[in-house]
Amino acid sequence: MAQPNPAVECRVTEYRNAKGMTQEALAAACGLTRQAISQIEAGTYYPNSLAALRLARTLGCRVEDLFVLPEDEPSCQVRMVQGAGGTASRINVVKVRNRWLGYPLTVGRPLTGGFAGADALVDSKTKNARARLLLPKEQIERTALLVGCDPGLGILLTHLERYNRDVRLLWLSASSQAALDAVRRGEAHIAGTHLPELEPGEDLRRAARAMGKQGGLVVAFVRWEQGLMVRAGNPKGVKVAADLARSDVRLINREPGSGSRSILDELLRKARVPRKKVRGYGTVTYSHLSVAHAVRCGGADVGVGLRAVAHACELDFIPVTDVRFDFVIPRDALEHPAVAVMLDLLQSQKLRAELSILPGYDVSCMGSVIADLAPSTTRAT
Repeated sequence: MAQPNPAVECRVTEYRNAKGMTQEALAAACGLTRQAISQIEAGTYYPNSLAALRLARTLGCRVEDLFVLPEDEPSCQVRMVQGAGGTASRINVVKVRNRWLGYPLTVGRPLTGGFAGADALVDSKTKNARARLLLPKEQIERTALLVGCDPGLGILLTHLERYNRDVRLLWLSASSQAALDAVRRGEAHIAGTHLPELEPGEDLRRAARAMGKQGGLVVAFVRWEQGLMVRAGNPKGVKVAADLARSDVRLINREPGSGSRSILDELLRKARVPRKKVRGYGTVTYSHLSVAHAVRCGGADVGVGLRAVAHACELDFIPVTDVRFDFVIPRDALEHPAVAVMLDLLQSQKLRAELSILPGYDVSCMGSVIADLAPSTTRAT
């Protein structure tokens, strides 16, 4: 039996999968047999120049992308999750359900005082791109992606890095619904969510839709105090939802699908305040911190956010409700080493002690399994 040639790395499988082609379809397009494609992908047979050119043309790449010398720069084929066709070239890379996914660092990633380091660089503006890795591929395979908006997740990441350096947890900030959608599409391992439960069981139904047929766990992280953030001294005298309809009050809103937007809409509904009467309702930003910065800098008079964020930005806070921030984890993601480490870390007294110092944070529920949703053949995906 022929042995793989260690002097050449074959990447035909990556490009074929990115195109959504079977071995049979690729063989037919290139005038080869399926057995030949199988041997090429196994590294036991290398095609002649004409066949290699046909493979590259069919897969939309160069011959040197398909057959690479080991001393070349490490890379992998990624599917861009956001920003395809844009100019972003610095990306984070994760592997979810055997797919390599690229998240541009310039799309929906608020700055927190500096640029975040990238995992890879891409030159292509297409949906499928070759990424030049800045980290070993093995390290990326041990990286789990958590999508959610809790500012306290930065503390979780720091503790996880100290707790176990063999794995990595990557956090991308996004609304609760965007996080659930990312998990549902197989583009993230964990969704962080705090959408209000307007009807009994609504939160578990959302989690079930995100996790699909395989089910999984809903695990509590923290509870927050959430309310209205206003400038120090509350110069506009905002006290209740009806004040948001005043012509001298400007709101900064969160995007649709965020828990903060849902809380605001429910406040307005109960106060019978039409959205069109709220000045700034259509002015949107994408994180708790960016809402606070807009209020602090005078770009708005009020916004929905966390007590801890208001305190950190020296704003006044008008409490409205308290909400629980949960992790939604599909069953297959529970097997990821970084997810397993994170779940262990939720029992850490050091993590709980630091988060509990944040004003309005309650860690008494941390690590509690809210629901273990069994696999289902009927659950909507």
